[in-house]
Amino acid sequence: MVNTVQRLAYKAFGLQIYSELPLPELSQTDQPGLIGSISVIQADLVEKWEYIPKVSRSLGMLENEVMFEIKDTAIFSVQDGNTIVVSPAAHADEDCIRLFILGTCMGILLMQRRVLPLHGSALVINNKAYALVGRSGAGKSTLASYLMDQNYRLISDDVIPVMVQNGHPLAVPGYPQQKLWQQSLDYLGMNSSSYRPLFQREAKFAVPVHDRFHAEPLPLAGIFELAVSPDSPITVQPIHGMERFHTIFNHTYQKHVLSYLGIMEWHFGLIASFVNRLPIYRLTRPEKGFSAPEQAALILETIHNQVEER
Repeated sequence: MVNTVQRLAYKAFGLQIYSELPLPELSQTDQPGLIGSISVIQADLVEKWEYIPKVSRSLGMLENEVMFEIKDTAIFSVQDGNTIVVSPAAHADEDCIRLFILGTCMGILLMQRRVLPLHGSALVINNKAYALVGRSGAGKSTLASYLMDQNYRLISDDVIPVMVQNGHPLAVPGYPQQKLWQQSLDYLGMNSSSYRPLFQREAKFAVPVHDRFHAEPLPLAGIFELAVSPDSPITVQPIHGMERFHTIFNHTYQKHVLSYLGIMEWHFGLIASFVNRLPIYRLTRPEKGFSAPEQAALILETIHNQVEER
């Protein structure tokens, strides 16, 4: 049985989050969120899950509700952009449940609130936000962690909420934690015994970064898409034309639910409203070896040259 507490208010993703379940990764707050306030509650969803219309074996949809099931973990319901309901399985791992609350559920909820969730890490460089996006395994969190060691602060890891104000994108902070694989810890000289596995038998670890976290929104000034090629040298190239649009579309978190939510037109329109206002690059690295220092140097040089050209 998952432990519950008197509802506490936390902050993450621009939201004030009232939760019946403990969310120890998050900071507590008594302030309203930039995007709004939501609730995380625990309830029995077994019967509702049985009857909700399914679009796949593990995904169900109603007009203003998305439900999904993670076997042996929980049934989750995300409703109206303001409520997350959790129905834990017997003997479920609480760490695993929180992983889905703070990941998949938040990504869907942000879409319901018409906020763009980018899949990547965002850091503060020259008092602006820069996003690192890419497929799983591209090295986003590893590169972000290396840059943090060079005194650049983290805005968000994994899910980056992006609001658009007057055509200008704004990166909103997530919460002060990274998720790093054992190999990344080894490369970065970090001892895994100092960190908690994300959940049982998982070789990925929760790394708190409270002292290196930037808790205020910042203008999103650029996006770097990380790509891997077997024997490629480390290169960075600007992305032009419609490929810029597709880059943001492809790295939207949980983009497979966009059509089910009926918000494809909104998604296209939002991207179109700001895509030409910021530079987008593709950084390619070799598949093997640790090249974060060289990647970081190339990113910083690119940003410096970008500022010089303005």
